[in-house]
Parts: sequence; structure tokens; C-alpha cells
Amino acid sequence: MRGWTSLLARLGGVFSVSALLMVLLWTVQPSLPLEWIAANGALGVGLLAVALVGSQGRLRERLRSGAGRRAGKYGTSAVVSALASIAILGLLGFLSTRYSVRFDWTEQRVHTLAPQTLELLEGLDRDLEITALMNPLDATAARDLGERYAYASDRVRIRFIDPNERPDVVAGMELDEADLHRGLWRIQSGEGSIDLRNFSEVAVTQALIRLLRQNEKAVYFLEGHNERPIRGPAAQGPKGFARAAASVENETYRVATLLLAAAGDVPEDAGVLVIAGPTRIFLPEERAALHRYVERGGALMVMIDPRARTDLHADLREWGIRMGEDVVVDPQLALFGRATSPFAGRYAAHPITEALREPTLFHMARSVDLASADVTGLETIIYSGSEAWAERDLDGWAATGRAEFGPDDVSGPVPLAVAGIAAASAGTPGRIVVIGDSDFATNAAIDSTRNRDLFVNSIHWLAGEDDAITVRPHQSRASRFPSSTERFARVQFLALFALPQTIALAGVLVGWMRRRAEG
Repeated sequence: MRGWTSLLARLGGVFSVSALLMVLLWTVQPSLPLEWIAANGALGVGLLAVALVGSQGRLRERLRSGAGRRAGKYGTSAVVSALASIAILGLLGFLSTRYSVRFDWTEQRVHTLAPQTLELLEGLDRDLEITALMNPLDATAARDLGERYAYASDRVRIRFIDPNERPDVVAGMELDEADLHRGLWRIQSGEGSIDLRNFSEVAVTQALIRLLRQNEKAVYFLEGHNERPIRGPAAQGPKGFARAAASVENETYRVATLLLAAAGDVPEDAGVLVIAGPTRIFLPEERAALHRYVERGGALMVMIDPRARTDLHADLREWGIRMGEDVVVDPQLALFGRATSPFAGRYAAHPITEALREPTLFHMARSVDLASADVTGLETIIYSGSEAWAERDLDGWAATGRAEFGPDDVSGPVPLAVAGIAAASAGTPGRIVVIGDSDFATNAAIDSTRNRDLFVNSIHWLAGEDDAITVRPHQSRASRFPSSTERFARVQFLALFALPQTIALAGVLVGWMRRRAEG
């Protein structure tokens, strides 16, 4: 009988502790099943009572002995120590509500705001109020993100409201049920406000930029020469520039296309003109319009792929830049060993690349260098790896399928991009950025490594917005598991109680059976 009372006592302890933990959680989450809590409590008390009745004689003998008195003494000490530990933990919990300190010990700093976000929050000159209308079950990740913003700046205040409990707030914000289907954040600063339904750091930071910065500069993307499209069905494909254009719009610029042959000249409001991957010849009038734009202080970004059939090479040489008739090959610092998809090996100390600590990735790039050694105002800002070279025998490569470093090739590090003040014979020359690849900013590649930062930072520098140059948050693309409130509650219950309780019961049974076998 002694063995069975020991087993019943242990099983009763497991059920009783489980019931107590369930009651504590039920006080903050009433959705837990009360029937299960009651069953565990009743079963635990019943088993403990049976064990106590079955071992009364043994308990009386033990209490009369010296060993029983020593056990009582040490047991009392253990209880006092446990109560003291609970009191200390409660005091620490109370202090944590008064004083807030955050630590991020993850290797990738996934719980730390990006430099762009921190710079934006540090420069706030007015208060921001975020009203988050969300179901409590859906607000866990969003609450953590909002608290990071509030912790980083005293000017940010965020409050989470359950729309089902506060319909008066919903009515005051002039929202309907459709607006609250997946939750909504309203970010307000002064009289301006913006509504947000995507709760990621990228989306929140971009919304803050649009709210705080009223930028009227326009970025035009040239078309008419088979450039990368930013509008229409083709722009959404892997070779389109829809994401690149959206990234520029998110930085508060106005984005538009420009058919230079029809317009006759670059518009006066053009802050930046982008020529992305042209493959056709320009008309003489178009080239003259580009020269007029640069000579009046315009900002030009040119991206030309290898073997592109365009005649801008002569114009770029007049501005002090030479584009090689070659393809950069890097057998070591390349994407999964694909030698024609090199990573950037080194950045120069230039505002565009100064904040970049990770490489950018190019696909079929050509060399871009200064036209001569005496060119001033321009500098190479990106180089390939030291083991790369610029392959100039493209016909032989196409015929044999092999690329080998030859006497006519350019040894690495190969220059991949040039930026600076364009050389011009008249007027006030403007800024120019030339990159020997346009694939790096396509939809298929712009989210790779730091490609988006390179593209957007180039736009900022060309537009004279040097203070906006930074490193942006990574765009996470985690998969989602759709779940209802009831399903989530069941999963939570199984993870927190059913599975641990099953493991504890199995441990008690295994331990009891081993002791019984040894006895």
C-alpha cells in the first residue's frame, strides 16, 4: 500500500499544480475551459486526500521520530526560502513596471530598430501619437513593435484599444467595420494623420517619413528606349522596376515616367532623371536635351547593362565616365558560384555607400571607370572582389562558353559604379551616378542584400537629400498561418498545459515503476 500512496500523492500533486497554474492564467485570459480546470483541481485534491488517508499510520510514526523532526525543520526552512524567493520575484516584477530596460541579444539584432528608424526618431521635433485598434489576440507582435518605437523616443506615444470594447473611439475616428477587419494604426502628428494596415517596421517607418516629410521633388524614369518599366503589367514581372519605383515613392518623392522625344526637354521640376537599362539608340534631340539638363544642374542616374545597344557611351565620356565593353567575372565572390553574378567587394568613402556594411549583388555587370586620370569631381564608389576581372573577349566567350583571364582583360578589383559632378563645357554641371548594371534594382533582385539601399541612397544623393541616406529595415517575408480565435486558444492550451501535464504524469509513472522494480 505504501507504494501506491506515494504514486497517488505524486499524481495528485501534478493535477493540483496544473489546476493552480490554469487558474492564474484564467485571471488574465478567461477563454480557458473552466471544465478542464475544475476536473484537474478535483482530481488533484481527491488523489492527495486518498494518499493522505492511506498513509496516516506511517505519518504518525515519522512525526514521533527524530528524523521526522529534522525533516520538519528543514521543510520549514525550504518553505521560508521559497516564500522569500517569491517575494523577491514579485519586487522585481513591480520594479519592471516602473523602470523599463530593453536588451537584444540576438545575433542579427532582430528586435532592434534599423538605423534609418532610429535616425528618424532621434530627429523628431514634434510629438507622434499612434492609436492601434486591434483585437488583443492579433496584437502581440504589433504591440512589441509599437513599444520599440515608444521606447526609442519620448515623443512617440502608442495606445492599444480593443475596438469591441471601445466603439466610441471607432466612431470618433470615422471608421467602419471593414477598416478594422485586420486591425488599423492611426499615426497622428499635429493636424496630419495617416492610417496603416501593415504592421512591420518597414511599413511604419515609411509611413512616418510620408507624414513628417513633405517632399515635392519629382523623380522621372525615362522611357522610349526599352528601359525597365515602372508601370503596367511588365513592371510587375521579375525584370520590371515596380518595386524600385515604389521604394522611391515611399521616400516621399513623386514618381513619373518621361517620354523625352515627346516632351522635348526634361521638366523643370525634375529632381532626378533615371535611365534604367536602355537598349535602343537615342535621337539626337534627346541627347541634346540630356546635355541641357545636366548643364543646368540636373541630377542623372544611368544604369546600362553589358552589350546594351545604346549610344549613351559617348555622352558619358563627355561627362568624364567610361563604360567598358566587357562583363565582370568573379569566380570567388559571386552568388552560389555563378561568376557573372558578383557581389560588391569594396565600397569607397562616399555618402551613397558610407552606411552600407553588407554587399550588394549584381547580375551581368560591366566595368564603369573614370574616362581619364585627370578627371576631377568624380570617383569610383563600388569595386568588385580582388579575384574578379573584366572579360573583354565576349565573342570568344559566347563561342566557347568559357571565360578565362587574358592579356586584354582588366584585372580586379573592377570598378562597377561612379558618382560625382559631371564634367560639362558650359553651365553648372549637376550630379551623376553611373552603374554598369540595371538588374540589381529589378523586382527579382532589389530585395537581395543591400541592393535597395544602394538604389534609394543614390536617388537621395542625386536629389541633394544627403540627410535621408541611411540603411533601411529588412523587408521580412515570413509565411503566415491563418488561425481563428478558437483555434489559437486550443493550440495555446495544448502547448501550455496538456503537453507539459502529460510529460509530468509520464515522468511520475516511470519514476515510480523504477523504484518499485528496485525495491
